[in-house]
Amino acid sequence: MVLQRGVLKSLSLAGSRSSMVPSASFSRAFDFSFSSRWYRGDSGDMKHRRELTQDEVGKREEALFEIASPKFELIQERHISMPTLDNIPEASLPFDMVGSKLSKEELELDVRKKRLVYRSKQRGWLEVDLLLGTWAKQNVPSLAMDELNQFEAFVNMETIDIYNVITLRTDVPDEMKRSDGSGVVERIQEWARSSPLGKGDPDKYSSVKRANNLI
Repeated sequence: MVLQRGVLKSLSLAGSRSSMVPSASFSRAFDFSFSSRWYRGDSGDMKHRRELTQDEVGKREEALFEIASPKFELIQERHISMPTLDNIPEASLPFDMVGSKLSKEELELDVRKKRLVYRSKQRGWLEVDLLLGTWAKQNVPSLAMDELNQFEAFVNMETIDIYNVITLRTDVPDEMKRSDGSGVVERIQEWARSSPLGKGDPDKYSSVKRANNLI
């Protein structure tokens, strides 16, 4: 949350809150994404400034937070929103989709899967790029709709939280578990537990990095 407020503080300088109002459905997703951070190594839980002291700096931060929140939520909503062909220029579509005989729904599902694979491989954190990206490339194309929803909810989490789950530092969030242990995130964690890549095998890391042009 402290990190979130730092980003919001920067965004507040660009405009007021009056022009942007987030949807109720996104607010629920937004709340989830910032309620899942349970682990911070040995540093313990961070406290906001207002919990430690009340001064003019804190008041200004609160005012900036109120201004910036709607803009931040709108950016997040656009980032995680479902892709549709209506807002994707034809020139941006893969060559195999242009003039395709597939239905609009089938094409949008294909776009969604490719987008999830891309987001999994481009987290900005090499370990997560390799682990999550490798699993996504191997499994996302064959996921059913409910499984895609589960995986997208996981991808929408903060990268640090994804890393902690994949590397077994924290358990799978309760809302992502299934009674029989077959949830997508549970399967990802099991894969990481047994995979040479998940175990940090140097040779496997090297081969995956070369295959994805990461070195």
